[in-house]
Amino acid sequence: MSLFDGKVVVVTGASRGLGLGCAQAFAASGAEVVMISRGAEDLEQAAARLRADGGRARALPCDVTDAAAVGALFAALPRCDVLVNNAGGNRPMPFLDVPLEALDHLLDLNVRSMFVTAQAAARAMLRGGGSGGAIVHMSSQMGHVGAPNRSVYCMTKWAIEGLTKAMAVELAPRGIRVNAVAPTYIETPLTRPFFEDAAFREDTLRRIPLGRIGSIDEVAAAVLFLCSPAASLITGSSLLIDGGYTAQ
Repeated sequence: MSLFDGKVVVVTGASRGLGLGCAQAFAASGAEVVMISRGAEDLEQAAARLRADGGRARALPCDVTDAAAVGALFAALPRCDVLVNNAGGNRPMPFLDVPLEALDHLLDLNVRSMFVTAQAAARAMLRGGGSGGAIVHMSSQMGHVGAPNRSVYCMTKWAIEGLTKAMAVELAPRGIRVNAVAPTYIETPLTRPFFEDAAFREDTLRRIPLGRIGSIDEVAAAVLFLCSPAASLITGSSLLIDGGYTAQ
């Protein structure tokens, strides 16, 4: 029997990067994975790859910034046992240059949509007398520190860290555990071009005591752990996967 047999796991931002890596890990562990992302074509191709590898995966295109669409999606699910609240973004720029449009965009995507998605998932977990579940928010090491050109991103991830703790306290009596994972720089299709810049790569590695960039698999393993029975007494925590970045 696999670890997540019989469980329905919802992953947002699942068509690529960390979201896809988490979806693959849960599918390989026996879960039925519901994959959510905006781009229908990319999402269906990602789900097809999981099915080709023997996993169970459904692609449900949805813009997580559309609260009504998110609510309808979760209301239509027969059940939800796990949410990996991963969809998010970043637009690095100096604090003094941040336009209101960029501020509003990241607050909407990184905070409001994660709140709305978590709320809809928790309602689905408890529907019909459900026994609870697990929610993991994709945070960042930048939710624990500050950094130049990351003022809005840091603000949104600090907000997610606070949301994690508040949800954990409130939902614990209902059997729902809520945690966050906070990765350092991870090599994904989106970040790979940045790491091709030798100066950027050298500066990044200098800041990470373990001296290397993280992998998608390492983050997915942490998410899997936090949603598993092995983490049954863990809620309201943020698991730093940062190679020591925030320890100095």
